Amino acid sequence: MKRRGSGSKPSRTSDKVEVTYPISQWAKLESLRVRAVRVINALAAWSQIALTHGSVARGDVDDKSDVDVLIPSNVNTQLVEAALETAGFTIFSKEIAQATPSHSPKAHLHLDPEQTTSVTVPLTPFRSLELEFYSFGGTVTLPQLGQKFRSPGCTKKLLLIEPIPEGHFESPVVGRESEVARLLGVSVAIVVERVRVLTRRDTVGRTGMYLRIPVREGESFDEVLRTRSDSDPALRRTLRGRS
Repeated sequence: MKRRGSGSKPSRTSDKVEVTYPISQWAKLESLRVRAVRVINALAAWSQIALTHGSVARGDVDDKSDVDVLIPSNVNTQLVEAALETAGFTIFSKEIAQATPSHSPKAHLHLDPEQTTSVTVPLTPFRSLELEFYSFGGTVTLPQLGQKFRSPGCTKKLLLIEPIPEGHFESPVVGRESEVARLLGVSVAIVVERVRVLTRRDTVGRTGMYLRIPVREGESFDEVLRTRSDSDPALRRTLRGRS
């Protein structure tokens, strides 16, 4: 049986299903991982620890899968940009995104016009739950990519993906929050939060980001964030609280 492990609506299935990948999916995964390795290598040259997350980490990729690289600590974004450009990447667009007023604002650097390859850098230190958000979805480091390791993690359909040599097992998250947290090595709190958010999204629709601010050529992330915080008390409180 072949079935996709990602999508927009939480799954209501109750059984554990084995999914076997066709040759085309293995080829797609390899192509995306080669791209991720190239981006992470560019950052590693400047001593920046980075990882990739989501379906590329788990293996359940499809035609809509992107390469998302995360630097999990807040570092100088100008050094990140310099590292990418030195390695031959073009930064096509930049933006600041903040999920809610209490979340860390993040810098997104898009490395192609379609925004299928991007680097994310927190602009303030992540809280523990914000870091666990990525572990919930699955992450792999550069050495793990070299070892062809695939990480367990959960999709936006609230399916737990457990890699096996032929593909993966998938099973529902809802009703198994403690078990899933234990399997992924994360807190029950992040699993409960993701169930709440994704179930609500399925009911009322996508609510969007609190902030999404383009950063134009010649502007720095820091100056755009500082200018916005002058007129945004909630953002200003977050920045003060994380400094």
